[in-house]
Amino acid sequence: MSSFRPEFIHDIPRHWAEQSPQAPCLYEASGVLSYGTLWQRITATRDWLAAQGVGQGDRVMVVGENCAEMVVMLFACSALHAWPIQVNARLSPREIDGIRAHAQPLLTFFTNHVSDVAAAHAKRLGAQPTDCVALDSGFASLRAQEAPPRVSAAEARDVATLIYTSGTTGAPKGVMVPHAGLTIFARISAASRNLGPADIAYGALPLSHIFGIATVLMATLYAGASLVMRPRFDAADVFAALESPGVTMLQGVPTMFTRIMAVARESAQGVTGATAFPRLRYLYTGGAPLDPTLKRDTEAWFGQPLHHGYGITEYAGSLFITRMDAPRADCSAGYIVEGVEIRITSEAGEPMPVGERGQIRVRGPGVMRGYFRNAEQTAEALLPGGWLNTGDLGFLGEDGALFIVGRSKDLIIRSGFNVYPIEVESVINAFPGVRQSAVVGRAAADGNEEVVAFIETQPGAALDSAALEAYLRDSLAPYKRPAQIRVIETIPTTASGKLLKQPLRAMLDGAAVAA
Repeated sequence: MSSFRPEFIHDIPRHWAEQSPQAPCLYEASGVLSYGTLWQRITATRDWLAAQGVGQGDRVMVVGENCAEMVVMLFACSALHAWPIQVNARLSPREIDGIRAHAQPLLTFFTNHVSDVAAAHAKRLGAQPTDCVALDSGFASLRAQEAPPRVSAAEARDVATLIYTSGTTGAPKGVMVPHAGLTIFARISAASRNLGPADIAYGALPLSHIFGIATVLMATLYAGASLVMRPRFDAADVFAALESPGVTMLQGVPTMFTRIMAVARESAQGVTGATAFPRLRYLYTGGAPLDPTLKRDTEAWFGQPLHHGYGITEYAGSLFITRMDAPRADCSAGYIVEGVEIRITSEAGEPMPVGERGQIRVRGPGVMRGYFRNAEQTAEALLPGGWLNTGDLGFLGEDGALFIVGRSKDLIIRSGFNVYPIEVESVINAFPGVRQSAVVGRAAADGNEEVVAFIETQPGAALDSAALEAYLRDSLAPYKRPAQIRVIETIPTTASGKLLKQPLRAMLDGAAVAA
């Protein structure tokens, strides 16, 4: 496996179709798809797309939820040097239409057979059943009224896919993800986890997200391992998959592990993951900062480390990963991966000393090629010398480990002091009865910012407000303490499970919430 150096992402499934055609690749509710059958479906879909006029430089959009068809379409487009655009069907009609208008796909597909929300979008837009024999009959399609302009041949061959950011603030941006970044990271990720053909990963992270595409899909297939493909995340289904077919790799964003641990707490007394699921050998979370309480509880129940990493949509794959042979007791994102360089800088770009917090800037083969049709924002993100301004804040420890302290746009300035929401959230999450929390800033009349905390409690738990306030007084400096705490039924998240803070800020502008 170490000598395998794919040039394009579709080289990965082709390699294993040639090497081990009978080996299992995708586990779905309908059955198991081998590498050989997957590649047959990819080539048949490639030829069908070409007959529909799809060629080098076109865009092809898939509005859906995880299924074999999304995987097939991803690699079939790659084989034509067209750009696949996987969009989560749970986005609103406004968001779907906005992405489609911006991306200008020649064809748009909908995974009606596994997703009621995709079917609703298809019906609204007048999509028709697809007659490609390699795709499910419920896979619907829609053609642009006029053929959109193609990107240049050089761009077409360089970029593997467009990933539209979640758009938590402003309009979503189309990130041009390079083949080189995905293929190199697939090898690095597989090696870092000792992935091999006997492994089975769990795949509920959306394929519209870089975590789902790079870490879950590409790394798993690069290793010749198999993937349990699920349209949506369901914590109860995770436990079923751990039993059969026997998942060995469990990866997800922190909110997924929060839901998993909620189900684990309801298990029969005395049962733990360590005894119930002996095949499970690797736990990993990324996509957001790791909370120490969640790490402690997850590791205690499963009896093994919860590994962590750091990556962003604008870089193909993780930039930092904790080491399997040296798990950390803290919530560091681990160590820099092969081929990546990092700088921690001031806002002006001046290097910060070790241990000092600053902006995270990176460069390497996975850096995006820019935001599609958005030169202004590309220029803001891609800096001279090939550096990418991530928009994240963090610092490096003495041993080179990276610690994430939050997003620059989420930083709260209180009485001239910096308040990092993740620090306050970590303290709140350790309080009994709290499932998770989200901290945002609210402008005060004097131009200052107040700290406001939203809390989602454990099922059936009643929050002791007086005890919580006393706990926060003992645990946080005065300027970090929330001026207001609001308990809500569910903290909103993106389709990939990241906390959504913009709706919470909107609540502060007058929307009613639970007391």
